[in-house]
Amino acid sequence: MNNVHPKAKISNNVTIGAFATIEEDVEIGEGCSIGPNAIILNGTRMGTNCQIFPGAVVGSIPQDLKFEGENTILEIGNNVTIREYCTLNRGTKANFKTKIEDNCLLMAYVHVAHDCTIGKNSILANGVNLAGHIEIGSNVVLGGLSAVHQFVKIGNHSMVGGGSLVRKDIPPFIKAAREPLSYVGVNSIGLRRRGFSNKQINHILDIYRILFVRGYGISKAIGIIETTIEATPERDLILKFLSSADRGVLKGFRTNQ
Repeated sequence: MNNVHPKAKISNNVTIGAFATIEEDVEIGEGCSIGPNAIILNGTRMGTNCQIFPGAVVGSIPQDLKFEGENTILEIGNNVTIREYCTLNRGTKANFKTKIEDNCLLMAYVHVAHDCTIGKNSILANGVNLAGHIEIGSNVVLGGLSAVHQFVKIGNHSMVGGGSLVRKDIPPFIKAAREPLSYVGVNSIGLRRRGFSNKQINHILDIYRILFVRGYGISKAIGIIETTIEATPERDLILKFLSSADRGVLKGFRTNQ
C-alpha cells in the first residue's frame, strides 16, 4: 500500500514501493523507481529513469527562516540515483529552484539544501552535506562526510577528499584535501578517465603551478596566466571561475600546515 495523490503526474513504467508517499504537485518521468517509504513532496520535477531508494525525502521545503511558502521547485534530471535517507530541499525566492542534473549519484544520507545546483555526472558520497546556494559543476566527486559552506562554488572535474570542510571555492580540474582544505594536485586520473589527453592535463598543471605553487597572490597569478599561458577552453574555464569566486579560493598546499 502507498499514498499517491490522484493528481500527481506519473508517467508510464514507474514502479512505486510499499508505503511510499507522492504528493499532488509532483511530476515523475518514465521508467523511474520509487522505493518503499520514500516521500516525494510538492514541487518535485523528476526526469526519466531515476531511482529513489527507501526512506529518501525529496522536495521538502527549505530549512531557511526566510522561506515564506513561495512556489518553488526541485528539478531532477534523467538517470539520477538518490540512495537511502537522502534529504533534498526545493528552492526559495532567491532562485526558485534546486537543481540536480543528469546522471548524478547521491549516496545514502546526503543532504542538499535550498537553491543548490549540481552538474551532470557528479557523485556525492555518503553523508555529504550541502548548505544553501551551492554551485557544483559537472563530473565532480565529493568524498563522504564532507560539509560545504553556503554559497561555495566547486568547479567541473574536481575531486574533494572525504571528511573535508569546504569553506572556499574550489576551481575546476583539481584535487582538494587536508585541513584546512588545500590544493593537492590536478585530478589527472579522473581527467584521463574522461578522455583528456596528456597535453591537456600538462597544460592544466602549468596553470595551477602558477596559481598554487609559486606563492603568488590570486590577482597576480591571474595576470601571469593570462599573459603567459596559451588560450584554451581549459584555461578560459579556470579564469572565468576565478573571476566569479566570491568566497575566495582555497589555498595551495604548504608543508608546515
